[in-house]
Amino acid sequence: MKAISGTNLEQAKSHNRRVVIEAVRTNGPLSRAAIARMTALTAQTVSNIVEELERSHLLVPSEAQKLARGQPIIPYSINPRGAYSIGLELGRQRASGVLTDLSGAVCARIERHVEHPDPQRAMPALQAIVEDLQQAFAFDRNRLLGVGMALPGRYADGGTTSLSPLNLPGWQGFPVGHELEQRVKVPVLVENDATAAAIGERLHGVARGLGSFVYLFLAGGGGIGAGMFLDGHLYKGSRNNAGEIGHIIVEPHGKLCSCGKRGCLDRYVSPAVAYEFMGIANAEELSPDDLDALIAKGGEGLDAWLDQAVHPLRQTVDFLELAFDPQTIVLGGSISTSLMRRLAERLEPLHTPIDPNQKRAVPRVMIGMTGKDTAILGAAALPIFSETNPRFDVLQKPVG
Repeated sequence: MKAISGTNLEQAKSHNRRVVIEAVRTNGPLSRAAIARMTALTAQTVSNIVEELERSHLLVPSEAQKLARGQPIIPYSINPRGAYSIGLELGRQRASGVLTDLSGAVCARIERHVEHPDPQRAMPALQAIVEDLQQAFAFDRNRLLGVGMALPGRYADGGTTSLSPLNLPGWQGFPVGHELEQRVKVPVLVENDATAAAIGERLHGVARGLGSFVYLFLAGGGGIGAGMFLDGHLYKGSRNNAGEIGHIIVEPHGKLCSCGKRGCLDRYVSPAVAYEFMGIANAEELSPDDLDALIAKGGEGLDAWLDQAVHPLRQTVDFLELAFDPQTIVLGGSISTSLMRRLAERLEPLHTPIDPNQKRAVPRVMIGMTGKDTAILGAAALPIFSETNPRFDVLQKPVG
């Protein structure tokens, strides 16, 4: 059993700083008094933190607003140019990178062809992309928070070693984060693609401001994963492998899966299966427009996939609601946007919820970011999330 540690009050300032950033990020421009009310921090503490964040360019003041009584108030908002982040993505034949600002807007983009992207070929290409992105857009290099990278597959403790990205042979056991950090000399965070996309959705998408949601990530060329936020905390599991939702059994004794089981969700709902039904053999090599054109002509193959996919997905939504009681389920991923919309349209009617009479503030299922940029923008969100998201673990003293 893991030991329970005591409180590390020396880290309270760091935690409170993140709490203030989160309040402004999710609620828009706020005065110091409004921040104090929302966070239960003292007025002096908020004042000190806001001044420090303004000096570091993370917050910017707006024009003073006159009130009916008392002194004018000055609202503060997140400064998009206050910090920057780089996101990387590696595919079967290409390596891509984006530089984003604090709002998630893309400031620069670079894509390189990499034949057989094993670590020996891909790492120099990724290093060059990071270096070139810093030259492609004029900004203060001291404001670069770091590099994020999204990879498919499971991860070891710490999330820095890719254990089994099935569509990228040669990476098993390779310490991606450590090796890249040694090359680019800035912090590097590596995360499962589904979790990275969930983080991006919470920072910049439909899940902004939500405390509990499950993000179902449908990979354009692969299976299904999930990223989960529970009560405001990113949930990764005891071994950082929570969210392997594609391998829950939805059809007992069903289709054989690559994991060795039968009837896994992946074998019914994944985009790869959809493309099989439609006879599209090279989906990853097609442009989004060409892929959408083929999907639009999907005909009987598309309808057949939808018919066999909707029940397992509906069953999965029901399971996730009963197991985690999230505010919503977000459907997203690098899947084609048109394909996702067709699938979502077929979901209703969902199974009856456990509390059918309760009023809901958000829909049970929402469509988040879709398309080829989903994973890479999620990767770029990793350093921003690490720097700004409240983390209660920093308040605990290390054990041992």
